[in-house]
Amino acid sequence: MSVRVQVEPALLRWAVERAGWSDEVITKRAPRFDAWVDGRIRPTLKQLQDFADATHTPIGSLFLPSPPEESIPIPDMRTIRNQSVSRPSVDLLDTIYSCQSRQDWYRDYARTHGYPDLGFVGSARLSDEPMPIAARIRRLLRFEIEDRSAFATWKEALRGLIDRIESVGVLVMVNGIVGADTHRKLNPKEFRGFALTDPIAPLIFVNGADTKAAQIFTMVHELAHIFLGESALSDAALAKPTDNDAELWCNRVAAEALVPMADLRREFRGDPTVPELNRLARRYRVSTLVVLKRIFDGRFLTWDDYQQRYAEELRRVMALLKAGEGSSGGDFYNTHPLRLSRQFARAVIADTLEGGTQFRDAYKLLGTKKHQTFQNLVEKIGAA
Repeated sequence: MSVRVQVEPALLRWAVERAGWSDEVITKRAPRFDAWVDGRIRPTLKQLQDFADATHTPIGSLFLPSPPEESIPIPDMRTIRNQSVSRPSVDLLDTIYSCQSRQDWYRDYARTHGYPDLGFVGSARLSDEPMPIAARIRRLLRFEIEDRSAFATWKEALRGLIDRIESVGVLVMVNGIVGADTHRKLNPKEFRGFALTDPIAPLIFVNGADTKAAQIFTMVHELAHIFLGESALSDAALAKPTDNDAELWCNRVAAEALVPMADLRREFRGDPTVPELNRLARRYRVSTLVVLKRIFDGRFLTWDDYQQRYAEELRRVMALLKAGEGSSGGDFYNTHPLRLSRQFARAVIADTLEGGTQFRDAYKLLGTKKHQTFQNLVEKIGAA
């Protein structure tokens, strides 16, 4: 006979809320949910375990007297929030915890191998003018305007920028899902990225479910947080104001690093038409949305005009992306190292092959389950 268990209704509701389940999803995935909540029937232990797995809830939490308070484990810099994401989702929390775990491993690896502390981490202050910090970032990354001619498009520049940030010692992880679970897509309305500061193993995470146009800005924004020496969860939005001093400073640094205002003033021909936005986007190897933001920053547009033009350009860009993108998710062995950070993945592979990390721990760190997948990653990206 199946054992039935008592669960507080508030805990059942908490589990589906943090999982982001709609009423339709609840009906489909937990058809007895309403009966459990109103006490008409108790779930069996097996049913409760299945429910916990489906909602990504620790089974022990469902036996508490009331829902636990879950806080975001890093400073939350988001100041303009949608009401629906006022409570952190389980997807966001699991992503931060996973990145923290990987950072912990990499920090130990870096110390063991004698890596030096990174001088730029924590080298800036909010009192610093954004322009010289942006210039330092461009020089550090070899991302001056003339350097960008190596990239054919701003999309190539995004990939190249990731490589250049990693080359100076920062782990960069870009992922639109939780780990490798394609059923758990991250919500860019909840967050665009975060930074985990560390003197030897700083980490940047960019929400890959966001548009690529936004990702390049988010990446440099999070790097600015690393320069400040602070961890932060961000909503690095191009078209929204913020009253958070650190977010405002990082926005200004990122914008100036990508599109130097002095150069824009010389280059801009006075009317932000689509051809002009495209021309400037080719020059700076950024998206037209970033260019439009800088035109506003240069006071060539009023706020209301900018908001209208931004919305129109966003619709145009999204339509082009929708028309040009296929249904394929791409080659796993091309996308997975980007989700993990190539630098991190190479370090894990090297340490495992040298006997420093056990294979089962490597599989967990790399988000794989099969040895063949590990071997394929070795062949694809090599070792550090």
